[in-house]
Amino acid sequence: MIELKTFNRKELEELISSGGFQQYDFLPVTRHRAESQIRNPKSSDEQTLLILAFYNDRLAGYAGCFPDSIITGEKVISYAWLSTLYVHPEFRKKRVAKKLLKKACEEYEGRIAITEFTAEAEALYTIMGIFEYVFPKEGKRYYFRTDATGIIPEKKPETKVLKPLFQLMDVIGNSVLSVKNIRVKEPDFRYEVLSRIDAQSAGFINEFSSQRNAEEINIFIDHPWILEGKKDHRYLFSSFAEVFKYFWIKIYDENNRLSSCFLLQFRDGYLKIPYLFSNNNLDHVVEFLTYFIVKNKIKGLTSYQPALNNKIKDSGTFPKIYERDFKREYLFHKQLLQALPEGFDPHYQDGDGDCMMT
Repeated sequence: MIELKTFNRKELEELISSGGFQQYDFLPVTRHRAESQIRNPKSSDEQTLLILAFYNDRLAGYAGCFPDSIITGEKVISYAWLSTLYVHPEFRKKRVAKKLLKKACEEYEGRIAITEFTAEAEALYTIMGIFEYVFPKEGKRYYFRTDATGIIPEKKPETKVLKPLFQLMDVIGNSVLSVKNIRVKEPDFRYEVLSRIDAQSAGFINEFSSQRNAEEINIFIDHPWILEGKKDHRYLFSSFAEVFKYFWIKIYDENNRLSSCFLLQFRDGYLKIPYLFSNNNLDHVVEFLTYFIVKNKIKGLTSYQPALNNKIKDSGTFPKIYERDFKREYLFHKQLLQALPEGFDPHYQDGDGDCMMT
């Protein structure tokens, strides 16, 4: 028999502070992820943040809910992202995932959104017949250095014995690229690199339509879902990385006025741009990225910023050696779509939803 237990902000805090989440064979949440969820400014005290499924008193799976809101005119529509859905292999033929998903939809009256899902999870969402694909984002992943050591063994585990050869290939390839990129110089325009958003940037951001403001972004910078350190293998979602940092970049024009601000997420050699705000001065953004990528030996960059990607395409100096097309799909529950005005598009940035945190 499957039993479900829900946790709101207070109950989740009690679960973490008591250490109760550590008692199971696998972790339903990490301490730092729970603490971040508790501080989510768009979460109310009553909303469910975590759902645990028990089968004969044993933890069988869990679902995470990440509250958010959309402003349409004067109306605020609350909903939640399904941030995690996991069922232990021992219980995967006992309809646990469907029970968890139905409970999440029930807790939020059908106002559930999902993105960055696996093919296995997507099959479940499709079978349920309650979600629709909406607002797809076309993106690019750019590669700047060879990484045969990391990529090939991951895709083909039988090649792990060849790791020394791959390492030698990377050393040779990246040495050649370093010589090629030696001409990249530091930009001659004014810029700043901060650890979080400052007051000047916050005022600048307010000039743009955005699903998140500076205060909200700073909360998640200060309370990330990923920490630097060794992974706890009892938690199956992202929780630790060797390197995980945020950089807030400010770029000024020739009149010393702020013209662009953006957030960089740096994780184990790879970059994302969760948020970008610019007064159409993307040439300087591309120039700064070129310098930052070469200086920090970045392996790759994923961007769903269409205007920036077009500017990169026109750039003759961007240090990419290869690029791939990417597509991010979003699934909205039909009841959430019914609550939105006809033709409404939230114009999500890369970091909206729970994407900024992982």
